[in-house]
Amino acid sequence: MNIIVPRRQFLRQAAFTAALFTAPGLFADVLLTPKQTEGPFYPDHLPLDTDNDLLVINDALTPAVGDVTYVSGRILDAKGQPLRNAVVEIWQCDNNGAYLHTGTTNKEKKDKNFQGFGRFVTGSTGEYLFRTIKPVPYPGRTPHIHYKIKRSGKELLVTQLYIKGHAGNPKDGIWKNMSEKERELVSLPFTPLAGGKAGELAVKFDLVVGVTPAA
Repeated sequence: MNIIVPRRQFLRQAAFTAALFTAPGLFADVLLTPKQTEGPFYPDHLPLDTDNDLLVINDALTPAVGDVTYVSGRILDAKGQPLRNAVVEIWQCDNNGAYLHTGTTNKEKKDKNFQGFGRFVTGSTGEYLFRTIKPVPYPGRTPHIHYKIKRSGKELLVTQLYIKGHAGNPKDGIWKNMSEKERELVSLPFTPLAGGKAGELAVKFDLVVGVTPAA
C-alpha cells in the first residue's frame, strides 16, 4: 500500500503525532528491553536523507512500496523515566527483502524509493516517531525492525522489534532463543491507525535501557 503525504507536512506534525501515540502510562514493573544482535546489515553507506520518514527520500514524489506504518514510543531509563536527547536509529529491509547494504540479498529488486534507515532525537518526554513500512520476512528471518539507541556518543542498546503472533516468529533463530518474557517485550501488535484514512498501521514500542535516571 502506498500513501503520499507532503514531506513538510509530515515533519511538522511529527511532534504532535508522537505525543498522541505516547500518552504517559504507569510503570508498575520496569523491565529492561532485551539486547539483540545488530546483524550483518547495519547500513555500510548511510543515505543522504536520514530523517524519521523512511517512505520518501528527500523531496521525491514517489513513496516506497509497503504497508504504511507509524512506529512510536518512548526511550526510558532503568527507573522508567524518559531519556532526553537519546538518538534512536532504526533500519530494516524494504518490501522486497533488500537492506541498505552492499551485501544484502535480493539487491536486484531493491526499492530505490525506500530510505531503509532513519534517526530521531528524543525530547523531554523521551518520545520518538518514525513513518516506515510494516516489516516483511526474508529467507532465514521473521519480519523485524532493528533499533539502536545512543546518547552522548555512547551506544546504550541494540535490539529488534517483531510482529506479535507472526507465524514466522517460532522459526526464527533469534526470536526463539529469547525467554518468554523477553519475547513479550519486543513482539508487539501492528494495529490499524486510529483515524487513518488509507489503511495505515501503528505500533507503540517503549524501550527501557539500563542507565541511571536521566538528569
